[in-house]
Amino acid sequence: MEKKISIIEVAKRLDVSPTTVSFILNGRSKEKRISDEIRDKVLKFVEEIGYKPNSLARSLRTGKTNTIALMVESISDPFFGHIARNIEEKAYKSGYKILYSSTGNNTEKTKEFLKMYEERHVDAYIIAAPEGIEGELQAIIDSGKPVLLFDRYLKDLKTDTILVDNYQSTAKAVEELIQSGFKNIAFITLDSLQSQMNDRLLGYEETLKKHKLPQYLKEISYDFPPEKVTAHIEAFLQRRGEIDAVVFATNYLCVYGLKAIEKLGLIIPKDLGIVVFDDQDLFELYKPQITAIAQPIEEIANQIISLLLNKLNNPVKTKKIQTIILNAEMIIRGSSSRA
Repeated sequence: MEKKISIIEVAKRLDVSPTTVSFILNGRSKEKRISDEIRDKVLKFVEEIGYKPNSLARSLRTGKTNTIALMVESISDPFFGHIARNIEEKAYKSGYKILYSSTGNNTEKTKEFLKMYEERHVDAYIIAAPEGIEGELQAIIDSGKPVLLFDRYLKDLKTDTILVDNYQSTAKAVEELIQSGFKNIAFITLDSLQSQMNDRLLGYEETLKKHKLPQYLKEISYDFPPEKVTAHIEAFLQRRGEIDAVVFATNYLCVYGLKAIEKLGLIIPKDLGIVVFDDQDLFELYKPQITAIAQPIEEIANQIISLLLNKLNNPVKTKKIQTIILNAEMIIRGSSSRA
């Protein structure tokens, strides 16, 4: 078509109201009790003429773009990737589309993404946030848009948050190794002040204190390239030969750790017991299989999208701030048992 047709012209040609056409195109025909016959007629016609609604005009009219920003550490990470896929599926069924970005735990990069999403008038934000963006997020909250944090929290920001119990999960992992006879247990983690990393470290430290066992801590920069991470873990294990077990604070640290362990010629679990926080397929395929703390990915996604959609659809009734803490599952495999 040479001339772009408007929603009013569509309504005139089909002898229905513009409001009816609008409800159908926005997926609200069932909600508004519009008959299947009228819905099908409108959808068939707009497909035939190639009609596309002006999203900017619609957002100005309704105050909504039906888009949600999802900002995570790395969309390629198995944990965040699975979370994103589950959120996208559930959001799409409710008429929302997800815009993704990976922050790399970089504060300035995250601020730039927030600015970009504000210019695009997204309706809400789901964020695994780095430190240092509290002011920007508070401004968004003050503007009336929902902001939901997950995976980690920001201490000075009062907003809805979905977490797993990082402290208890790590404490349980250390207990599992102790009960299996390991006494010199190391904790390999990120050099990070993020809440989830702090809680995992605290779970490790306090469990060993309770049992009066020594602590072996190795912190690694998030910005290190893979080969450097592997080299640092290899050097740490070589230097502290008394270590007989390791808890890895993230799945990717464990992947690099397994490479280091192989280079050193150590046998799991004879020479070194292993537990990792965050499960993935690789750990089940590895020989021996790696014991892992599995986060409830589907439940996390369900809680996130349910809470957020409730905020979007009932902004007046849902002002109460919620913090939901979920339990992770300890999956016992061969890497943590000398038996």
